[in-house]
Amino acid sequence: MSLQVDLGNFDSRGAVYNFALKMTFRAVLLAFLFNLAVLPLGYALGLMPLSLADAVKLSVAGSWLFGGAVSGALALLTGHVIRELSVSRAEFERLSRTDMLSGLLNRRAFNAALAETGPGASLAILDIDRFKAVNDGHGHCAGDEVIRSVAGILREVFEDEHLIARLGGEEFGVIIRGGGLAQRIGLVERARNLVEARVIRCDGAAIHTTISAGIAEFASDLRPESVYSAADCALYRAKAGGRNRVVHETEEGNCDRCDKPAAEASAAGMNPFIGEPVPVAG
Repeated sequence: MSLQVDLGNFDSRGAVYNFALKMTFRAVLLAFLFNLAVLPLGYALGLMPLSLADAVKLSVAGSWLFGGAVSGALALLTGHVIRELSVSRAEFERLSRTDMLSGLLNRRAFNAALAETGPGASLAILDIDRFKAVNDGHGHCAGDEVIRSVAGILREVFEDEHLIARLGGEEFGVIIRGGGLAQRIGLVERARNLVEARVIRCDGAAIHTTISAGIAEFASDLRPESVYSAADCALYRAKAGGRNRVVHETEEGNCDRCDKPAAEASAAGMNPFIGEPVPVAG
């Protein structure tokens, strides 16, 4: 008879009542077995004036009345406490993976997903164009509103099928799963078009913005940081090519900005774009 408690089972009130019911039956059974065990001792010592049948009936009633009622109430209270702890733990975990401004996943959650993604997916790194000019011209509140608006568009385009995260500042990352390459690129283009068409209003000002994006493909022979580096270089080419563009890693162009930092970081065993140690093969 196991008394082990799994906090994952306390995600609903029904689970709490189920827990209390199980604990009540266990308590009743234990109380009844205890009473049966002490009955012979009571008769041997002359402390039991009742007949055996009456003593058994009294044991059953006492087990339910005291063991069942008291343990049931305590189990119900304990179950509610455990459920609150379970809900709090789940909420804490969710908050630790969420960017508070945009409501998207944060970099921690993105890095974890990046390491687990395999072939058949694309990585898009998106950056709001001339974001500093928005902050300088309209204030940081307007900048925050622009970030929230772009995040909303990304949610609208990619929905729950793909992973969307704010990587920091005005930069976002999307892991696009499934479909063909053209379809995945088309989703990023759709997001770019929607951002370009959106008018963001803040304190009476109408703000227009655009995004640039770089896309790279996951492959079985590529490490996640290599995919990130390729997408980041494609983003750099999109910026250098005039902004408000989507560039795939296969498009021709140089990325001198990435070569030297990447080489230096690789020699140091670090990923220059994710900012975390990279395991070095033996």
